[in-house]
Amino acid sequence: MPIDVWDPEQYDLFRKERGQAFSDLVSLVQPEVGMRVVDLGCGTGERTLELHTRLAARETVGVDSSDAMLGKRRTVEGPGISFVRSDLAAFDPKEPFDLVFSNAALHWLPDHRKLLPHIARLATPHGQIAVQVPANDDQPSHTVAARVASEEPFRTALGGFVMRPSVLRPERYASLLWESGFRDLHVRLQVYTHELGGPEDVVDWVKGSLLTSYKQRLEPRLYEDFLARYAELLLHEVQGGSPFLFTFKRILMWGRRLPASP
Repeated sequence: MPIDVWDPEQYDLFRKERGQAFSDLVSLVQPEVGMRVVDLGCGTGERTLELHTRLAARETVGVDSSDAMLGKRRTVEGPGISFVRSDLAAFDPKEPFDLVFSNAALHWLPDHRKLLPHIARLATPHGQIAVQVPANDDQPSHTVAARVASEEPFRTALGGFVMRPSVLRPERYASLLWESGFRDLHVRLQVYTHELGGPEDVVDWVKGSLLTSYKQRLEPRLYEDFLARYAELLLHEVQGGSPFLFTFKRILMWGRRLPASP
């Protein structure tokens, strides 16, 4: 089993900034009485509670593969909320959900052409889907990590591994949702702007997300060298003063599933 390197405290350093897309995604959902909801990639569960409360849901199930993240869930457990440890692609509930929700989680999984229809099957015939995925792979915050992973001694230690983007273009997601029976689609690419203290804060941002893929595969001392090299190249490439504008692209998608026409 892979080592769990997720650090809830590191991830939450930019909780406010990361929360902007979550709120926008929730606003796309059409609330209904007595909804049964699944939150795929629930993390520490605080957002799951917020989702459950804002929708006045009957039941909300949070799903995550990280023990470290789920270890924090106890502070938000309550009536109607439960949590399951599972790989998101392997999650196989007994009953479908009125809302399949996933905020900044599915990009960790490969082959979205197959993944999205697989996730869509979790929705009831009249259910909704709401998904948000980061789409910043062409920006220095992400491209620099791939450059460092291709350098020695990291390339050998990683066995040639480089975190490759799995996120598709927005129009492809629209097509996949439509093919899965969803209508009234809303799919958009949005650029979020985050005012950080300085460009060095971008390093702390990706330490809580993207760089965990490399931390998982490197010995601790070598990971620290990787991190130092990443910071060196990133700060040279982005440059800037204080405050620093960090732009981050995300794809938000929503649809309601309708029965196939006779």
